[in-house]
Amino acid sequence: MKTPLWAAAALGLTAAVAQAETTVQSCDRTVSFDAPPQRAISNDVNLTEMMLVLGLADHMVGYTGISGWKTLDEEMRAGVEALPELSAKYPSKEVLVGADADFFFAGWNYGMRVGGEVTPETLAPFGIKVYELTESCAHIMATTKASIEDMYADLLNLGRIFQVEDKAQALVEAYRTELQNFAAEGTTGDPLRVFVYDSGEDAPFTAGRYAMPTALIEAAGGVNIMDDFEKSWATVTWEEVVERNPEVVLIVNYGEVTAAQKRDFMMSNPAFADLDAIKNDRFVTLEYVEATPGPRNIKAIKTLAQAFRSE
Repeated sequence: MKTPLWAAAALGLTAAVAQAETTVQSCDRTVSFDAPPQRAISNDVNLTEMMLVLGLADHMVGYTGISGWKTLDEEMRAGVEALPELSAKYPSKEVLVGADADFFFAGWNYGMRVGGEVTPETLAPFGIKVYELTESCAHIMATTKASIEDMYADLLNLGRIFQVEDKAQALVEAYRTELQNFAAEGTTGDPLRVFVYDSGEDAPFTAGRYAMPTALIEAAGGVNIMDDFEKSWATVTWEEVVERNPEVVLIVNYGEVTAAQKRDFMMSNPAFADLDAIKNDRFVTLEYVEATPGPRNIKAIKTLAQAFRSE
């Protein structure tokens, strides 16, 4: 039996629509898009930079979660000068809905909190689709150890969502090549034991197994002393740090307490006097945007490797 022309046309239209739809994995969800978002919002400095490096500013209506506790360097300021900051810290649902957003690029503890008012489920009724930062998935599901591949996956998924896949693939390949060429220089000796000092004096907030610094440290030839800590970013005790005796302290620089103040706190505290890192005054600093998933992870690995190789 011959298919009527109208039916064939309908089938062809259905196939074309299905072919145009893009589906990506976002933590434990799949998210589908039938067209690139046009009113996107990103949260935090590192996620915003992922959008900018892919040339997506024209698809954005603003960003959130930076000036309340982070800073924009000159390069980033230039990239977002045409965009408003809609919220200095985590945005409310009203902020996102009020901006008529159709897409929110955020993560768990990067603009969203478990049980909070801004989640993929609470935004769905307003037509706002959410893509979650891969590293942050550890807060809501079982994941593997942090890897630079997590950052690559986010860039590639954003490329698919916004239909700039070729640009995303070229960027990721360039990053891979850059790191491969850098790694060819090699390191010698056993991996240095590294403690990530984010913040806190009574108890330190640090990076565990599922946080990006673990991947950065390993790529640079070191080992995170908390790489068996089954958390992403979380608080530990100073006793644990002392027991593991780091040879290098990696300070994450942001917020009101400067990297210099964090270093002075550790150097002047008698409880840390016998740590190898303190005795040898071995500190290295990464800016927040370098230590969290984003394009500057490549520079961060080089910074760490050079610090680890220095005597």
